Amino acid sequence: MPDGTFKSHTVLVTGGSRGIGREIALRLAREGARVALMARSRADLETIAAECRSEGSRAMIIPGDVGSEADCAAAVRSTHSEFGSIDMLVANAGISMLSAFEDLDDLESLERVMRVNYLGAVYCTRHALPHLIASRGRIVAVSSLTGLTGVPTRTGYAASKHAMRGFFDSLRIELRRHGISVTVAYPGFVDTGIRERAVGEGTGRGPGRPMSASECANRILDAAAHRRREVVMTAKGKLGRWMKLVAPDLVDRIAARAVEFES
Repeated sequence: MPDGTFKSHTVLVTGGSRGIGREIALRLAREGARVALMARSRADLETIAAECRSEGSRAMIIPGDVGSEADCAAAVRSTHSEFGSIDMLVANAGISMLSAFEDLDDLESLERVMRVNYLGAVYCTRHALPHLIASRGRIVAVSSLTGLTGVPTRTGYAASKHAMRGFFDSLRIELRRHGISVTVAYPGFVDTGIRERAVGEGTGRGPGRPMSASECANRILDAAAHRRREVVMTAKGKLGRWMKLVAPDLVDRIAARAVEFES
């Protein structure tokens, strides 16, 4: 990451209390950014905000649910009111899924996944956009490798991440004239604890050894600092994008084995 890229920047991080969001907040704090942290748990937010302040950063907490447009609008207002600008939005909040579609008891869980993962990012982006235009800022959307290819037991999750990809790829083109960069991150299996809070009753394991949340955060921020359009985290992920073009059935079989799913 270029030295000082985010110094004195104001950054709103959703899902900022745990996992990737927490590590992004800490690294921004160490670089001298002002951080606004949004998540549902006030207690978890207070903990990470205290860690950011111990790094010499100004940090504020915004308890709220990204699945609520009103909460997203309030988070943007609070951030701008406190710091006077918004230079970067990190749309990181998300929930996972761990169930075969046929085993779901109802579809409300899919609606929740879509509302948090996709619409939550859209809500925050819409309300932050005037401030980002003013600062010629950055948008970072944390998607997933499932936003590039389907994975069994993750139907709703993959759908939400595919939706993110389509939205932000289109938005990037629209915002080019404003000097705003849009970086979409595609992590693989990251050690964040998100599986423990997943929708559904499945038990399939993740594919291989997980990347640490710290390493994932570093790669995301490096890409954002250079205003890259995207960052695919793993060699398998990069290879998989090309394999899907020439051998899509093979990619499906690999995905099925990766989560121990028997079709």
